Amino acid sequence: MSFQKALEIGRPPNIVRLFPNSRALIVSGKVIDRAMTAKGKAMTIAANGRSHFVIRGALRAAQRANAAIIIEIAKSEGGAKAYCATNFWNMAMQVDAVCNELGITVPVAVHADHYGIQSARDVETAKMEIPSMFDAGITSIAIDASHLADDENLLANIALNPYVPKWAGYETEVGEIKGKEGLSTVDEALFLIRGLNAHDIFPDWIALNNGTTHGIEESAAGIQVPLTVEIHNALAKYKVSGAQHGTSGNDSKRLRQIAQETRTTKANVATALQMLTWGVKVNEYGNAFLDENGEFVKLSDQGMTDQMWAEMVAYAKNSGLKKGDYKKLNLPFENKLFGLPREIRERMAKGVEDFVYELLTNVFNARDTAPLAIDAILQAGSYDLGPKGTRMEDPAEWTESKIRERATKKAKDGKNYDD
Repeated sequence: MSFQKALEIGRPPNIVRLFPNSRALIVSGKVIDRAMTAKGKAMTIAANGRSHFVIRGALRAAQRANAAIIIEIAKSEGGAKAYCATNFWNMAMQVDAVCNELGITVPVAVHADHYGIQSARDVETAKMEIPSMFDAGITSIAIDASHLADDENLLANIALNPYVPKWAGYETEVGEIKGKEGLSTVDEALFLIRGLNAHDIFPDWIALNNGTTHGIEESAAGIQVPLTVEIHNALAKYKVSGAQHGTSGNDSKRLRQIAQETRTTKANVATALQMLTWGVKVNEYGNAFLDENGEFVKLSDQGMTDQMWAEMVAYAKNSGLKKGDYKKLNLPFENKLFGLPREIRERMAKGVEDFVYELLTNVFNARDTAPLAIDAILQAGSYDLGPKGTRMEDPAEWTESKIRERATKKAKDGKNYDD
């Protein structure tokens, strides 16, 4: 009965319009965040759906774990210049189709990750493009202007907020991931969140440059848990959760620390899932093994066929793709992978399912969060859960001119300024 009621009231209007007869419980990202917060010391996977096989495997794992989950794609992967077949405009359709086909009943958010803003021109493009993405079934978005200076980052988020539905999940970011400016600081995060708060903008998540990287390489330092705790504690009164990017290169012990010691409720996993569908040998946290010649190790009994893998490797070499660029093979090979025998396609998804299930249940503490997500919908009586935070900052102190003035002083003195 709870599921049926949640299905009736919990799906956002864009999802109802697109899939009027669906039994897939596609929800706002806010719902997923609230479920993890309700359980406490829990985060769920934001599975990067670079291929249809990843989407299938991740959803099956969530159903096994009875866990609320997020399926996402980033702008570089699924935007206007996509290198994946999955994109901002077809991801919701894939999620809905798989949920209905396989009888998936756990709540799922469809997230547009790293919607990158690097210039004023990008802001203008976003004003047109973001609504089109929600038209296509996106239910959550990350506005990533972290490549810009602090004041421009804040102002870009403010400018684009009217184009994001109030009911939708919303992530913001400070400190470019794998950037050259060093790790994020408390002052940077406070500047962004305080400025947004003054404009009645209340992010569900903030992503930090806390030592993470994106890609297949392993970092010696990895995610800095104490730094993350410090920043999350400084932001506690604003009630914003953490979004952890780039979990590859961090072992299960550290990922458990993130779930247990920080306010993180969303953890992105991308490259590992791609490698698993292909049948590349990975370690426990998804880093690919390389042989003595520096080549990926393909397991014959996993992922795609060895013949297809050989074709993919040859294509990569002929195209001059380095190991870190193998992600660009997703687009030219997706249809070829669909053409493989059923048992091969099945094991491609199965590799992802088993890996994600392990993360959800034994690392992220997300088991049995699906009912908590449904409870959040029923308690709200709506698909719109509203903001977690309330306005605490004075709008008069966060006008555009004062934002720029604060940023200038902060850059000069290396510290934030209170009112």
